[in-house]
Amino acid sequence: MRLSARCAAWRTSRMPATEAVAESRSEPRAPSRGRTTAGGLLILGACALSVVPLLSRTVLGASVTSIAGILAAIGLAMSGPALVRSAGEAVVRRLRPETAAPTWLALSHVRAYALRLSGVVGPLAMGVVFVLTYVLAQSTVQAATAEDTRTGTLAQYELTAPSLGGLPEGALSAVRDLPGVRAAEPAGTTTVVWEYEELGEPAVESVSAMILAPGARDVVDLGVTDGDLDRLTGATVAVSGEAARTRGDGLGERVRLVLGDGARVDARVVAVYERGLGFGPVVLSRELAAGHTTTGLDRRALVRTDGTREAGRALAALAADRPGLAVASTAPDATGADTPPEVWINLAVVVVLLGYLLLSIANKLVAATAQRRTEIAALRLVGTTPRQIRAMMRREAAVIAAAALVSGLLLSAVPLALLGQGFLGRPWPAGPAWLLPAVAATVVLTSYLTIELPTRHALRTPPADALRTP
Repeated sequence: MRLSARCAAWRTSRMPATEAVAESRSEPRAPSRGRTTAGGLLILGACALSVVPLLSRTVLGASVTSIAGILAAIGLAMSGPALVRSAGEAVVRRLRPETAAPTWLALSHVRAYALRLSGVVGPLAMGVVFVLTYVLAQSTVQAATAEDTRTGTLAQYELTAPSLGGLPEGALSAVRDLPGVRAAEPAGTTTVVWEYEELGEPAVESVSAMILAPGARDVVDLGVTDGDLDRLTGATVAVSGEAARTRGDGLGERVRLVLGDGARVDARVVAVYERGLGFGPVVLSRELAAGHTTTGLDRRALVRTDGTREAGRALAALAADRPGLAVASTAPDATGADTPPEVWINLAVVVVLLGYLLLSIANKLVAATAQRRTEIAALRLVGTTPRQIRAMMRREAAVIAAAALVSGLLLSAVPLALLGQGFLGRPWPAGPAWLLPAVAATVVLTSYLTIELPTRHALRTPPADALRTP
């Protein structure tokens, strides 16, 4: 805060008193070159930072998208006065003589008060960028995770026994003997602590790990790029390609893990796979996890059939004949019930932060409009009607909303395009179709109300009284 105040007052404090008083009623004729250059460099830096999702297909890599967007919005706030003034001058030069007076006045004000206008456009554009990059980054990661899981899951059914704590003895062999069943393999999940070195310092991370048997390739396709899941026996693991690159734990390397019961193991990497988003960063062999889980039983079995209804009915009949067994489809839930709770928490945080940002922007717009009562009074004294003044202010609100939306979309375009390319293989993200219209409506409504209401209030004061009031 102190640094910002000193930088803002530095130029004015070095000016003659008469010029400083005159400038207090207007703005500098030319925006600061240093500020404009710094803003442009920040925008370029944000574009460079947006490349991270192409290099790291992880949740952390996706989070860089929001950071790049906010960095670009800060650059826009710094270079905004120069951009707004240049755009305003270009538009005013192209105005035709028959242009309506309110339009001419509104665009002339944009050109003359570029610093004040950019102080509103910048935060509004930042809100647009923040919402789009934050929400769409999460929805894109969620879509990529679902796509990995859907593509990699070859089994159509999963057999569980939640009330028994695991599959009882003989259940798996009975499933394999059913007509139409092509493969049935045990599977489970656990949590492990991965010990590794980062920048020469010891580090640990708690991660979710799948438990698979050597025959798992018949029911899941992890997208193995090196090694083979058939070797997943004994003290062995498979790791995702991202984990192998970032931690140096490639094929044949040893990894140090702490299992769920606190046992420390040293396992060898026998396979590297690419679908880490859908199946997690590490897969344990069934033998490695044996004896380190709560019940020691297999949590579930993945069942692959020939796709006929008879096979599905036979599996359902087996589960019905054995108390405690349950059969479910491995198809993803389209109702959103599988959405992690942290996603909803993060969205709630976004709504709260956006509300605070909009409140501060609204206060700034209301204050800026109220300060123009002298200008409004002078316009009325030279013959401008209240209707023309309201039309002028509405056009200014339209300019603010349009500038904020266009700049926000442009600043979000590069990070989101690279995010979609890195996670989904296409240059656009995944997300709700209503998000952009909702953001646009919010920006337009905020701009209109915070200018229209103070303008109507100012028009209620007689022009002479407004000029006399300090």
